Amino acid sequence: MSSPYIAAPGATFKLETRPTRVEIFKDKAAARAAIKDNAKAISGLAHRLYGEADRKLLIVLQGMDTSGKDGTNSAIFHRTPPLNLKVASFKAPTKKELAHDFLWRVHNVVPGKGEITVFNRSHYEDVLVVKVKNYASPEVIEQRYAQINDFERLLVESGTTVLKFMLHISHDTQGERLRDRLINPDKRWKFNPGDLDDRALWPDFMNAYETMVQKTSTQHAPWHIIPSDSRKTRGAIISGIVRETLETMNPQYPDPGYRPEQFQID
Repeated sequence: MSSPYIAAPGATFKLETRPTRVEIFKDKAAARAAIKDNAKAISGLAHRLYGEADRKLLIVLQGMDTSGKDGTNSAIFHRTPPLNLKVASFKAPTKKELAHDFLWRVHNVVPGKGEITVFNRSHYEDVLVVKVKNYASPEVIEQRYAQINDFERLLVESGTTVLKFMLHISHDTQGERLRDRLINPDKRWKFNPGDLDDRALWPDFMNAYETMVQKTSTQHAPWHIIPSDSRKTRGAIISGIVRETLETMNPQYPDPGYRPEQFQID
């Protein structure tokens, strides 16, 4: 299921060739049913991963404002108990974080054995926002692509499966969602006037995303470019890829060696 959405490592990548909307379900109800079925399966697989306590899963969600990072997380894991599930988000770095290399705060929150961690935004902010707003020199940004690839290779070689999703939305859809946030009292708390500043830089951000994918979609951690104008379709596609990945990992509960005949429980 994942192959149509992968940005092939080493191949030329053009974001304009990737759709922001696809029609792969009969209707919203069919997409919703797929999400429900995937979420149920993921819950059981996640518990087996916790019991196995060996391998790890890192899910990176990266996208423009309103692309649906929170909604995606909910779609994937709304049936999964928080036993071994963590979510980490990355805002502007603190003074302490700035005193270290840019990956220091990221390495601190990667999953441990048996864990699943979701990055709601990620270390890729340091080659997106930082690049577009000229917070670092082009030379530093160029170094970071290679450093990120090496970092993710370290994670993979240490037993972490890395799934990276770019939530690809159109300029028009973002505008609709930003207006909805402002109009709807229950969503207004999410509206940030600074989002409009980033929206004004849309072409620059799209160029930065295109370069990011081109340089960091690798064999060990490829990018999935997910059409995200439809919330339900986005959730169904990503939850399906996560389910497929966990099924391929096929975690197993360990056998502690105990047998019923060894114990008497009154």
